[in-house]
Amino acid sequence: QEKEIDFLSREITDYLVKINQLELPVADASRIGGLFHVVNDIERIGDHAENIADAAVDLQEENLEFTRKGNKELSEMHAKVIQIVEEALRMFATMDTSYQAEILTLENEIDTMERELQRSHIRRMAKGKCTPQAGVIFTDLITGLERVGDHATNIAFSILQNDPAEDEE
Repeated sequence: QEKEIDFLSREITDYLVKINQLELPVADASRIGGLFHVVNDIERIGDHAENIADAAVDLQEENLEFTRKGNKELSEMHAKVIQIVEEALRMFATMDTSYQAEILTLENEIDTMERELQRSHIRRMAKGKCTPQAGVIFTDLITGLERVGDHATNIAFSILQNDPAEDEE
C-alpha cells in the first residue's frame, strides 16, 4: 500500500499546488498551506508503516524473537500510537479542538515511553536476554512508532492557526 500512498500523496500535492495558484481568501490559503503538511505527514506515516512491516519480515526470516517483556512493551506503545493516530485524524476531520489535550497527553506519553523502552531494552541486552540483532530491530521499531506519534500530532494541530510548540515559547 506504500506505493498507493505515494501516488495519492503526489496527486493530492499536485492538486493543492493548482488550488494554491488561485486567488483565495487568506484563511483558505492558510488552510491549503496546512494541507501540504498533512499530506506529507500521512505519507511519512506510510513510510514508517512500511518499515515496521519490513522489520516483522526480518524477524521472521532471521528467526529472531523479542523477550516477553519486550513484546509487551512494544504492544503497549503500539496501542498508544494507534490511539493518537485515530484521535489526530478525528480532530483533523471534524475540526474539533476538544481532542487537543488528549493528543498532547498521548504525545508526551509516547515520547516518555520511547525513552523508557530504550533504557529497558539496553538493560535486557546487558543481561544477555536479547540478541543484538533483535535489539537493533526493537530499537528501530520504537523509534519509528514515536515518529508516527509526532506525525499524528502534526496532523491534528494543522487545523489550528498556531503551532502548539510556538505557544510554549
